[in-house]
Amino acid sequence: MMKHLTAKTKELVLNSTLEEKISYLRKQKWIPYPQADKIMAKLEDLKNYPTVDRMPNLLIVGETNNGKTALINKFYKKNNPYIREGEYDIVVAPVIVVQAPAEPDEKSFYNKILEILNAPIIKSENPDFKLRRIISLFSKLEIKLLIIDEIHHVLAGSPLKQRVFLNVLKYLSNELKISIVCVGIRDAFNVLQSDSQLANRFETMILERWKNNQALLQLLVNYEALLPLENPSYLTENSIASKILAMSDGLIGEINTILIKAGELALKSGLNKIDHKILDNIEYVSPEDRKKILRRNIL
Repeated sequence: MMKHLTAKTKELVLNSTLEEKISYLRKQKWIPYPQADKIMAKLEDLKNYPTVDRMPNLLIVGETNNGKTALINKFYKKNNPYIREGEYDIVVAPVIVVQAPAEPDEKSFYNKILEILNAPIIKSENPDFKLRRIISLFSKLEIKLLIIDEIHHVLAGSPLKQRVFLNVLKYLSNELKISIVCVGIRDAFNVLQSDSQLANRFETMILERWKNNQALLQLLVNYEALLPLENPSYLTENSIASKILAMSDGLIGEINTILIKAGELALKSGLNKIDHKILDNIEYVSPEDRKKILRRNIL
């Protein structure tokens, strides 16, 4: 019975209330898949890369809601700060993740880094002094990898501000001798290409939209095993898988939203499985349709 579920999910189905099942359904999930595994392996390689004069860097590109931030957060959780015990206990933070400021402002960027490092932020402090403190803290904490999310925000600034911000990245990479990972939508590629030196330093890896292939079917099998639904939904059946893919526009974040909404409706209806009727009745609008509605309302 309930062979389609993991042991943990099966226990939840047997022993939980409807509200508890819905709460479990809505929780953050991480389901491995080939593209993510490849990028995670690359991040691990960069973290462990020996110090050389010109450290390798990485640009991760993907469309909005296609798993970029979830991926780097998962990697960060695997590399949380820890205490190295010895004669003197030392805090080690191998990886830090910072979001690029809304526009390319050097001071704001430094403040974001200092905030993540739990260092005091002095409003009147000169950016050069902030940078010196950051360099000192990176050394003390033995940081090996700096991940900058939403790097496409750089494009919100003037050409001069963009150049200054990109020069900061080059300086940090050269001075700290660590790898830098930038993450963003496709515009992020244009950001780094605007500087010939940075363009040559960053390898690019792309999170593609999902297609109707074996990778998608495996994702759906693994996801179904976590859905607290008593009856099998057979999400890999061709018409169901194709429908989910079409509704989501091939974006993993949208697939997640669809399956959460469908799971909730399946639970509340008492059907306890996801079928075509459930998918047709969830309150959901695809990304492409949302854009069309927005354009119609603006025009």
